Amino acid sequence: QVQLVESGGGLVQAGGSLRLSCAASGRTVSEYAMGWFRQAPGKEREFVGAISWTGSITQYADSVKGRFTISRDNAKNTVYLQMNSLKPEDTAVYYCAARDGQVTPILSRYNYRGQGTQVTVSS
Repeated sequence: QVQLVESGGGLVQAGGSLRLSCAASGRTVSEYAMGWFRQAPGKEREFVGAISWTGSITQYADSVKGRFTISRDNAKNTVYLQMNSLKPEDTAVYYCAARDGQVTPILSRYNYRGQGTQVTVSS
């Protein structure tokens, strides 16, 4: 069993930056692909980005490409989401997820999910 805990969310002005962390416990996720998803009020949860277990492969949603960067530190069992040039439309609860397999933007293919952290971007 894997437990995922997100942190680093908060309130930031448009144009600002935040770095989210996702700490895994229970077992190592060093061989798991990790994904980030978000859900805004009244909207479905959507894919943000994902990283392979080696870190050599990353995928991003078009809406965040060039602004967000995913990285991981397998020694710390932690994955990060660096968010720059934030926009009000980035406001959402951000979730991380772990998958024993290759990167994918499909949430249902992830085996474990965290509880989320709120990110609010003011205009």
